[in-house]
Amino acid sequence: MTPQDMEARIVRYGDLQPCKTAFIDAHTPGSDQKENFTIIGGGVSESPDQHVHISIPHGFNIGAAGQPPHCRNSLHNHRTAEVFFILKGRWRFFWGEHGDLGEVVLEEGDIFNIPTNIFRGFENIGTDYGMIMAILGGDDAGGGVIWAPHVIKDAKAHGLVLGDNGKLYDSKKGQSLPDGVKPMQLLTQDELDKVDKPTPMDVIGGYVRRYLDMKALGRSGKPVKVIGEKGLIRDKPGFEVDLITRESASDKKHKHDRPSVLMPMHGHWRVDYDGGSVTLAPGDTMSVPENLMHSAVPSMTGEASLYHVVATDDAAGATWKG
Repeated sequence: MTPQDMEARIVRYGDLQPCKTAFIDAHTPGSDQKENFTIIGGGVSESPDQHVHISIPHGFNIGAAGQPPHCRNSLHNHRTAEVFFILKGRWRFFWGEHGDLGEVVLEEGDIFNIPTNIFRGFENIGTDYGMIMAILGGDDAGGGVIWAPHVIKDAKAHGLVLGDNGKLYDSKKGQSLPDGVKPMQLLTQDELDKVDKPTPMDVIGGYVRRYLDMKALGRSGKPVKVIGEKGLIRDKPGFEVDLITRESASDKKHKHDRPSVLMPMHGHWRVDYDGGSVTLAPGDTMSVPENLMHSAVPSMTGEASLYHVVATDDAAGATWKG
């Protein structure tokens, strides 16, 4: 692997290209300033304007959402995993068809594996532009987003219509539904009744983990298995997530039989690989090719941690209840 080849598999935080019209609520006041990023994979954007940075299949998708203060992402549902960790800012997550079944506030480094089959949304409640990084299950991310009915109704009042082909049409740009394409049908009451309605204890107790707690566990000298069959969050979403800290990093090279992803949270990290080396900063995303020997260690003193993601043989789908 040459350094030039490897650079093509690195997306720098400062080079991220946003899509401001990725979803049905892009004109809705309160949601109209959000930015969506597809870093690895096809993502779940409904807009042809979405830029894909790395299209190589990994068995999962990597994305991000950036929002100024008081901007929110509307209530929606997913068929596969949606995992967030907070890169910058302070965020409130809420769930239920109308967002009133529960909420949790997360700080930088915290991680949330949101269960499938619940309506969820999130809002930047910090004082500056915030960024959350996302891992979505499956190469096709479950086939897209399922919106709460009121979100589609509100968006229509602001000129946006979602077709039953999963594509977004903007009347403010003179667009209309093509021949043969109908508006996306709203969920029926019977379908809404089948959406899960978990308690705050179910969600927060089972699927939220705090950065400082994981960092403390990392002092044992081993990477912290955050999401996995035997992880702090017990799930098999088609990938596993580890948190690697300064204390648990190793300069011993290793490899995986499928692509893996490195996502620094704190500090700068030197990745040595057969063919060269590179330094990553917080917010950067690096796709490591399968069977490439590599290692990752902090390159400077101070706080250092990164999230590591690798696919498993488990099929992407509903949250595992084992």
